[in-house]
Amino acid sequence: MGEDGAVTSAPQRPDGPTPATRLIATDLDGTLLRDDKSVSERTVAALAAAEEAGIAVFFVTGRPARWMGVVSDHVQGHGLAICANGAAVVDLHAIDRHATEGQAADRQPSGREFVQVRPLPRITALKVVEALRAAAPGTSFAVELTTGINYEPQYPPFFQDPGANVATAETLLHEATDDDSAPVLKVLAHHSELAPDEFLALARSVAGAYASITRSSPTSLLEISGPGVSKASTLALCCEERGISPAEVVAFGDMPNDVEMLGWAGTSYAMGNAHPDVIAAASGRTVANNEDGVALVIERILAERTARTEA
Repeated sequence: MGEDGAVTSAPQRPDGPTPATRLIATDLDGTLLRDDKSVSERTVAALAAAEEAGIAVFFVTGRPARWMGVVSDHVQGHGLAICANGAAVVDLHAIDRHATEGQAADRQPSGREFVQVRPLPRITALKVVEALRAAAPGTSFAVELTTGINYEPQYPPFFQDPGANVATAETLLHEATDDDSAPVLKVLAHHSELAPDEFLALARSVAGAYASITRSSPTSLLEISGPGVSKASTLALCCEERGISPAEVVAFGDMPNDVEMLGWAGTSYAMGNAHPDVIAAASGRTVANNEDGVALVIERILAERTARTEA
């Protein structure tokens, strides 16, 4: 273990025997992806080998569908991803198809490519915005829809969307009713002065009764989803549809938005670079994302499966 607490050697196995793995659920940023947002050749090979062995691979991320171009080239047979912290299940083959047709790989897919949407009701989102404005003055907001993102003028600059509407969150959320408008996947809340974990704790104390609130960014940026919506709850639904039990799932993550998923999965690994809450929730640890921690565990799972078959 390094001086900063990161794991620098082989993964630490969870206690007890590991059941047969049928599905691997992995976060992207800080987990599967390296810090430069690339997927290493070793990781690509490990993902392909897992699917060839009959193990499904699900990408489970806080990213919106329009930012899934980073892994669309590495989709194997399953082609599905859980995006926006569980608010959407997306067909990645459709994103890849758009890219081959000459469109940008990170283009926002149209509604028909969303396999499932678990929206944040606008009236609920407005309650959260009201609570955070009162409890944490200076908070700015963005609204992530199935069609793209809109944001307030004070919201920090990021990948600007030329089609975005810029207005107050109240205006953005009042533009239309839930019956005739694009679903809200999540609301983003940013504060320039509060520490990330302090902001998260405050938000949960004043608005946690209305919505699911988490974070995946190293900055004070919160992600607000519908009540009960999380990576874990949507992954559980997807697994139930496929007859896969939690004991047959191996999950990987590094930030607070992964905590519920790691606690739900039968076997779970915190990355060597993980947040302390993630380390506490996971049943094991692997090395950091820049050291191919996910690939290392997948390789071991496959090696053990081969050894059992040959025994």
